[in-house]
Amino acid sequence: MKVKGIIKILILQAILLSCNAPEQNKEVVEQKAPNVIIIYADDLGYGDVGAYGSTELKTPNIDRLANGGMRFTNGYASSATCSPSRYALLTGQYPWRNKNAKILPGTAPLLISTQQMTIPKMLKQSGYHTGIVGKWHLGLGDGQVDWNQHISPGPNEVGFDYAYIMAATQDRVPTVYIENGKVVNLDPNDPIEIDYSKNFEGEPTGKDNPELLKMKWHHGHNNSIVNGIPRIGFMKGGESAKWVDEDMADHFLGKAQEYIKGHKDEPFFLYYALQQPHVPRTPHPRFVGKSGMGPRGDVIVEADWCIGEFIKTLETEGLLENTLIILSSDNGPVLNDGYYDDAVEKLGKHTPAGPLRGGKYSLFEAGTRVPFITYWEGEIQPGVSDALVSQIDFLASLAALTDSDVQVGDSQNLLDVFKGKSEKGRDNLVLEATSRTAFRKGDWAMIPPYKGPAVIKTVNIEIGNANEFQLYNLKEDIGEQNNLAESNPEKLEEMIAEFESIRGIEYKETEKLELK
Repeated sequence: MKVKGIIKILILQAILLSCNAPEQNKEVVEQKAPNVIIIYADDLGYGDVGAYGSTELKTPNIDRLANGGMRFTNGYASSATCSPSRYALLTGQYPWRNKNAKILPGTAPLLISTQQMTIPKMLKQSGYHTGIVGKWHLGLGDGQVDWNQHISPGPNEVGFDYAYIMAATQDRVPTVYIENGKVVNLDPNDPIEIDYSKNFEGEPTGKDNPELLKMKWHHGHNNSIVNGIPRIGFMKGGESAKWVDEDMADHFLGKAQEYIKGHKDEPFFLYYALQQPHVPRTPHPRFVGKSGMGPRGDVIVEADWCIGEFIKTLETEGLLENTLIILSSDNGPVLNDGYYDDAVEKLGKHTPAGPLRGGKYSLFEAGTRVPFITYWEGEIQPGVSDALVSQIDFLASLAALTDSDVQVGDSQNLLDVFKGKSEKGRDNLVLEATSRTAFRKGDWAMIPPYKGPAVIKTVNIEIGNANEFQLYNLKEDIGEQNNLAESNPEKLEEMIAEFESIRGIEYKETEKLELK
């Protein structure tokens, strides 16, 4: 009885104190931790955004974030391809440290260890609700997934309280949505079967049944047909669960809006992973022809509209002033990436890479230097930063934002840089593309020698392979046209030494490394 009496007195005192507290203190008590949203585009190039110099393609909603927040001119994805960049973003670890961090098939096992620290895990520890909506492409299960049962491990097992995803990419099977480990709208009497090596008897393919296609494949996309589009991999069954490609952008937008409305009264982290402008480019009919550049331009316009509608929802729900928004892309641009969709023919004067050389798959700058924007109304003042920053640094920086003591080796705390309060970014950065690595330090970029083709002919992109070291001064030569390796041996030696110390490998100037 005495304990209960004491508790009652303490509760009464707390109520009286709160009633007598100044209004200002009430506001401080009621102010919750800032929400965090990462909007992640897929194959969006440095030159695809108005705020980054595009004059032919209009992106007013992305520009609003860029012009109202901090626009980074030296912001990087960790890799020039998808899965490695997504791995690095969530884990704060260089992808080349994980030998399996490559472009994953739709049946790949979960790439992130359930024991690893991740952004959502860290934020959950700080009291956040965590969600992902959109593209995953980091593997599911143990590699032997039964798509008709609960699929685990996946996003939920690496820190996400809520997950509404596609397993891999829009051009890969399975072509279904997955919510918290369960395929959405699956009919148990029509089970899903997936195989990446052989087709199922009687199932049409893009290669054998071109008469069934509404989109023609160019290379590598000629297996199972879903919604008139040939895919990578073979799929049977699951008809009621298959997505409609043209509705995907609206579908993911709706789920993202639902998420923030449902969790507006608690701190939340949302990873909103767009599928655009990755192939197959399937704009909703509302956006067909809007860009004048064919489907690739149209889906960028569509993605920009989705971002605008999403921001409107934040405003309507009264969340914008207490939300840190980060917008970036997983890698640089590519035009023809497997389908005939007029991306090359209707490009006109538009330059997806802007002033940069290369693109997706490339060790040149356009492979990894991407649009990179931080926005926080009232907290981040509009500006442009030349600081060297990477998506790897989100984990440590968000830990600092939320007073977490979590530390991850490769991730650096650049919170003040992201908030525009400091210009001191990273000192250096190792960049990766298809199992090859290069080095960025200060104004300099160094690419070691690699065997293999200099250009991927199917996509017409220079990927950085050469028989000799390449050294570029990006401040004077952003397009990487003047190789200074021979004329500036001291700088080259300095770059190689520091690169070797981080990578834990040794190069010789005469060595030619095999592209694997």
